[in-house]
Amino acid sequence: MTDDKDVLRDVWFGRIPTCFTLYQDEITEREAEPYYLLLPRISYLTLVTDKVKKHFQKVMRQEEVNEIWFEYEGTPLKWHYPIGLLFDLHASNTALPWSITVHFKNFPEKDLLHCHSKDVIEAHFMASIKEADALKHKSQVINEMQKKDHKQLWMGLQNGKY
Repeated sequence: MTDDKDVLRDVWFGRIPTCFTLYQDEITEREAEPYYLLLPRISYLTLVTDKVKKHFQKVMRQEEVNEIWFEYEGTPLKWHYPIGLLFDLHASNTALPWSITVHFKNFPEKDLLHCHSKDVIEAHFMASIKEADALKHKSQVINEMQKKDHKQLWMGLQNGKY
């Protein structure tokens, strides 16, 4: 039988090949090349936002760059869902790479929550971990961890380090 650590490692290193393309109605100074990334299934889209934004800002007018958001086939992708869940919900039956459209305008206020900083993502992640631990272990695991362990867990997710 496989050791639990092997399964955890396999889950941790799960990746989804993804192609980010700029929405056709975004105003650009020249043609925007697609941007390809291998996204960790257990991470969040907002943790790769800086890379995607940096790639597309090269062809955008600065005054046209507002809050970035993502969509797949017309459906806005919720930043507070893990990437793997988003893929499984919306695109698991499609060919890879997963094609995500990038927007800088017309934020869908009715469909998405704003995410103003990485602190918001971290707080959401830790709340989700605490909730899962409460359901599975009656909060024993998370309560035994020190603050530095919580930070290490977050940094591991943020940097893709097992």
